[in-house]
Amino acid sequence: MATLILVRHGRTTANASGTLAGRLPGVLLDEVGREQVAATAARLAAVPLAALVSSPLERCRETARAIASAQQHKSRIQTEKRLTECDYGSWQGGTLKELAKEELWKTVQQQPSAARFPGGESLREMSDRAVAAVRQRDAAIEAEHGPGAVWAAVSHGDVIKSILADAVGSHLDQFQRIVVDPASVSIVRFTSARPFVVTSNSHAGDLSWLAPPLPEGGAADDAAVGGGAGPTPAGPPS
Repeated sequence: MATLILVRHGRTTANASGTLAGRLPGVLLDEVGREQVAATAARLAAVPLAALVSSPLERCRETARAIASAQQHKSRIQTEKRLTECDYGSWQGGTLKELAKEELWKTVQQQPSAARFPGGESLREMSDRAVAAVRQRDAAIEAEHGPGAVWAAVSHGDVIKSILADAVGSHLDQFQRIVVDPASVSIVRFTSARPFVVTSNSHAGDLSWLAPPLPEGGAADDAAVGGGAGPTPAGPPS
């Protein structure tokens, strides 16, 4: 199957102030966030992306534009509404310090599958739409570009955490165990047998080994007993 690179947007003014931005307009990357996404874009420059998909919110589109500008070939950014931020309802715009005093906060931490934000959506609904979006896109990209294709999706922390939880076969109630920092890279391969989480919350390191071609037929469906030999570093550009 194709390979999916999940990128969280860089740090924003809301992140820096401890505010739950949600879907509020005008939430942009701060100076630190712009530096973060520039570094992430440089890491991904060696990986020709078959597709670049983004949440419609500004902070993700800013991040996606940085990634696109670093690609050797022009990459058109496609918008995917199902990868947008969770609808936090009346929590949106509140400070994390104050929201932590709410009774619902305990549910969000301990049993997120039962959490519904007042006037918004549930974390289960967020997870279902996001997982469906990446699985459907992945299948379509493989059908168009072949099993060695690599594509990237830029989204939000809770959204990416829910996708990773699904990929490892974990119940949504465990997704708070996963950390997804601003501008981090996580990598998932969906195969006919199972998804493989290749990397999670990565901040540095060479990613050129992701560049096609992958072994004949793309990624193996079976897990290597004993762990396998790992990725083969890409050779110098021809």
